[in-house]
Amino acid sequence: MNQFYNILKYAKPYKRYALGHILSNILYALFGALSFVALVPMLDILFQENKGETITKPVYTGIADLNDFYKDYLAYQVNQYAQNDPQKALLFVVGLIIVLFLLKNIFGYLANYWMVFLRNGVVRDLRNAVYKKTVELPLSYFSEQKKGDIMARVTNDVSTLEYSMLPVLELIAREPLAIIFTITIMLIMSAKLTLFVFIFIPLSGLIISRIGKSLKRKSDRVQKEQGNILSTIEETLTGLRIIKGFNAEEKFNTRFKESTSRFYHFSNKLLNRQNLASPTSEFLGILVISILLWYGGQLVLIDKSLDGSTFIAYMGLAYNIMVPAKAIARGLYNIKQGNAAAERIQEIIDTPNPLKDSENAKKKNNFNSKIEFENISFKYQDEYVLKDFSLTIPKGKKVALVGQSGSGKSTIANLITRFYDVNKGKIMIDGIDIRDLTTKSLRNQLGIVTQDAILFNDSIKNNLLLGNEKATDEQITDALKVANAWEFVKDLPEGIETNIGDSGNKLSGGQKQRLSIARAVLKNPPIMVLDEATSALDTESERLVQVALENMMKNRTSIVIAHRLSTIQNADEIIVLNKGQIVEQGKHSELIAKNGTYKKLVEMQSFE
Repeated sequence: MNQFYNILKYAKPYKRYALGHILSNILYALFGALSFVALVPMLDILFQENKGETITKPVYTGIADLNDFYKDYLAYQVNQYAQNDPQKALLFVVGLIIVLFLLKNIFGYLANYWMVFLRNGVVRDLRNAVYKKTVELPLSYFSEQKKGDIMARVTNDVSTLEYSMLPVLELIAREPLAIIFTITIMLIMSAKLTLFVFIFIPLSGLIISRIGKSLKRKSDRVQKEQGNILSTIEETLTGLRIIKGFNAEEKFNTRFKESTSRFYHFSNKLLNRQNLASPTSEFLGILVISILLWYGGQLVLIDKSLDGSTFIAYMGLAYNIMVPAKAIARGLYNIKQGNAAAERIQEIIDTPNPLKDSENAKKKNNFNSKIEFENISFKYQDEYVLKDFSLTIPKGKKVALVGQSGSGKSTIANLITRFYDVNKGKIMIDGIDIRDLTTKSLRNQLGIVTQDAILFNDSIKNNLLLGNEKATDEQITDALKVANAWEFVKDLPEGIETNIGDSGNKLSGGQKQRLSIARAVLKNPPIMVLDEATSALDTESERLVQVALENMMKNRTSIVIAHRLSTIQNADEIIVLNKGQIVEQGKHSELIAKNGTYKKLVEMQSFE
């Protein structure tokens, strides 16, 4: 139930809808109970129980005689209206029943009307909260998670809550009120018979709760398998070229079939357990009704303490309890099922963000003097990727980082952008530790171009506007020209409004990379971080992209992580890394003269 209370927190902004829902439900339950009470005078007329009697207006003498008072008062009112004409009396009572049922259903509709806004609002806010937290969490979190599982939590698990746990919000007011009003009237009609019913209700509840106990575990397995299915689909679509190239279709088909088979078996067990809920609760309800018929019949026929018309109306009320009781039982099952989905959603929402801004974080709006890496050490898991790394980059300088794969080059890009935090030491901009800055203001000072040109299924214009939302079309065109991209963009059918497809797949690798450079140019940051921006390109594309990069880096501080050493020969300083430590540093000519690690790297590439 704890997870259910967590979900209820999301209902707070919708209090007015909840209030309308509760008030409508009170009236729904009241008129529902009264509609059965109205049957008593009609049955009296049908059975001619009051035939030949002179009916006087009853006097209320206390709560002990409330049952007799309400019966006599109804009979008096019917008699007054009909003036002893049974047909008129019957017409009056039937009209009264129609009005009561009409009012019941009007307020039932209004209760559902208000609930629509409450329920859909909670679903929207819950989905927004999960997505917002997903975007906020650091990259390290996603390296340990399956993308498909996270997608399943944002989509399937929220949908599971929508159709399992959230409908229970409708039951919170309606069904308990219906039971309370019905039981109150039943007690007034016959306290002895009602107390007899209470002996069997706890027994029924115990049996129903036993059935529902394993639902959470079974539901959890189903939702995890949904995550596996989505993961397999996501991996298949991402790596379809490789799957086809290596003739691995059958292998992935087998993996997918195994996952769907597990889902099939888990779902069967879950749904069959759910399906057991309704017939069990209905049978137990009929069992209670049958016992009532036996015991109530004794009170009517032998004890004579209950008249026939009251007993029939009483049985109608007793059966009326079954509907809300079944709904509550079903709601409890749904809570058990939804609990697993709620836990998986809450797990993301409650995940602590180690990169969250500190309370006194400062905003930085400019870059004035230098970037300093002061004795930093960092590890992704067990082994340190960087060890006591120190480097100062003055404003306006172009510094290149080179070295073999795994030497820690890209890690520096991840740390300066604060995708990860250092384990030891500190990174400072203008003498301020970047952990003391707001993440947003830090990243506003940085432009990032990565090896993989990450673009979105949108127009060229909207992809570039990520760099600067307020940029004009003229500024976008200028940025494209700087990035050497205008030459192909101007020839596209719709120019900058052209949609580039999923991940920009309508464009070549060099074109995508030049667009990502244009995006960084449009942002116009003082510091550029280029993480192997040309390593995945062919020679012609590399030449065009290199010119674009040179244009972009003019008058900017640049950190260039390079695989192809030919692209960084004009750097102000080249830092050579090996196993997370600086082994050489200097200009290109100085490092060649040293005849060390850098020269070996250059010679190796000259033979490629």
